[in-house]
Amino acid sequence: MKRLVVTADDFGLSLEVNEAVEQAHREGILTAASLMVSAPAAADAVARARRLPSLRVGLHLVLVEAWPTLPAAALPDLTDAAGLMRRDMERLGLDLALRPAARRQLAAEIRAQFEAYGATGLPLDHVNAHKHFHVHPLIAGAVLRIGRDYGMRALRVPREPREILRRAEPGANPRAALDTAPWAALLAVRARAAGLLIPDRTLGLAWSGAMHPARVAGLLAQLPEGLTELYTHPATGGGFAGEAPGYAYASERDALIAPEARAAAERAGAVRGGFSDFLG
Repeated sequence: MKRLVVTADDFGLSLEVNEAVEQAHREGILTAASLMVSAPAAADAVARARRLPSLRVGLHLVLVEAWPTLPAAALPDLTDAAGLMRRDMERLGLDLALRPAARRQLAAEIRAQFEAYGATGLPLDHVNAHKHFHVHPLIAGAVLRIGRDYGMRALRVPREPREILRRAEPGANPRAALDTAPWAALLAVRARAAGLLIPDRTLGLAWSGAMHPARVAGLLAQLPEGLTELYTHPATGGGFAGEAPGYAYASERDALIAPEARAAAERAGAVRGGFSDFLG
């Protein structure tokens, strides 16, 4: 059986993102969204989600580049001078390995974000992390341990088969995620051992920020058996705090509502929903 979860990341980042998420769910193929609980438009995102009970919402853990949930003063090893989570992921990953204080702060921040999500009253459909930082083994361990206390039942594992991309767009040379592939494979083993539902594959990694209508339709036309997550970054436009440079936000929104994408999703014959719709 083909099963498909179409996710929007960064729900709550801005009103532009939230508007696109609502539109793409009402008018298009979007089935799920991942909430940044401490982002500027998080309250608006929660209000929209309450009006959209068929939209499956999960937690988008922010451990890099954006707003923490705890005060920055409580996270001196994880935050920068502006009070945001650090951007230097490689150095931060090393600090987590070498500094017990950094690991304690990490665990406290992860728990605070789960607590904040629980306070919304929204069912927890899934968990993932900004920039897929949860593939880091120490972060993965903390997420698996803490998430169990908050009813986490599904987790994104960012693995993308390049052969699907080549078939979807002949002649393309999509970049490989070789630097994270071993960690993603390890995360898959650990998540399954913890009894979590994970996707068999995640589409949107190589072309993150460039999932235009023809590309999404092409990927859906190559949809294999099993559980696929196709994730996107829709917004009605750019120019908001926290945006990723070069991302074609409106084009990604269009990809979720375009007639060719809707038709491709129908032709694929996949059962669509959130992760919670596919739990055994």
